[in-house]
Amino acid sequence: MAALPEGAQAPDFSLLDADGIPFNLHESLEDGRVLLTFYKTSCPTCQYALPFLDRFGDLLNGAAAASITVSQDSPAEAERFSVEFGHKTRQVFDTEGSGFPVSNAYGLTNVPTVFLVGQSGRIEHSMVSWSKSDVEALARKLGVESPFRRGESVLPYKPG
Repeated sequence: MAALPEGAQAPDFSLLDADGIPFNLHESLEDGRVLLTFYKTSCPTCQYALPFLDRFGDLLNGAAAASITVSQDSPAEAERFSVEFGHKTRQVFDTEGSGFPVSNAYGLTNVPTVFLVGQSGRIEHSMVSWSKSDVEALARKLGVESPFRRGESVLPYKPG
């Protein structure tokens, strides 16, 4: 379902975080793979998925990949979301006011959408909406344990 499938070249981009600090994909790839999660605060599937995907930040600990979320909302809306849902992964902003240039470059039609971008700049994994099995496959590709806790009830699929 992802517009950019595994093996496609990931478009380079630069976006600012809430503090005005730029994130550049190409520069970040010099240090290793990057896990990109695109989301919108009003999306019920994003509200469900982001707390699980946020756990990758702790599991990766910056070693297997850097984890970045790309919010399609304003910094104020994203901050509200972070407080409400306990989201702590670094966020950069691709907003409607700017015409969603990065989301469009990646061909997004739904959120959440997740891409694991390899150091070569090629997409190693893509997921649109919520899929428990895709998240488990992503964990294996990253060489980390599953982000799901023992006994935790997790939906197998939730459309975005």
